[in-house]
Amino acid sequence: FFFVVTLEIKREFLQGELSRPKQALLPIIGAVGGMIVPAAIYVIININSENTLKGWAIPSATDIAFSIGVLSLLGSRVPISLKVFLVALAIIDDLGAIIIIAFFYSSELQYNYLLLMLISFIVLVLLNKFNVQKFTPFLLIGLLLWYFTHESGIHSTISGVLLACSIPHRNNDKDFSLLLKLEHLLS
Repeated sequence: FFFVVTLEIKREFLQGELSRPKQALLPIIGAVGGMIVPAAIYVIININSENTLKGWAIPSATDIAFSIGVLSLLGSRVPISLKVFLVALAIIDDLGAIIIIAFFYSSELQYNYLLLMLISFIVLVLLNKFNVQKFTPFLLIGLLLWYFTHESGIHSTISGVLLACSIPHRNNDKDFSLLLKLEHLLS
């Protein structure tokens, strides 16, 4: 899910509805606000209870997948810009939740695996830089990235996001874009 959605968001940020900073800013602000406001309300309500105060991150992870599902069922009757906005909002919100879990709720990070995770991501970025258009190298390094991320103590779904971010896409290569091929294949 995170891999496919990040592919779509990356395409939208590079050439679609979110390619202009003004349009991208709204879902980013909406997602950040959608995490901060519920968490702040939770903290205000639970400020005097040390046991329940530890759960402040729970309301920060809003799940709008149901809304996206309903919009998908409505098909072409819903403007594509609304779908893109909600998907962007969902992925940014989910990434924020993963980051919160990783930094505030991970008890034992394994730094050797974090280093291997970083090295794997650097290799993926280099594959992108050299515009590798075969998915196999990305898949093999992506599997290592997933394993290292999982073993590092960070939620492993972040590996899908990192892998999707590394898939090459050039606006002038629309017919030969690995990102577009994967997005269409997985859709």
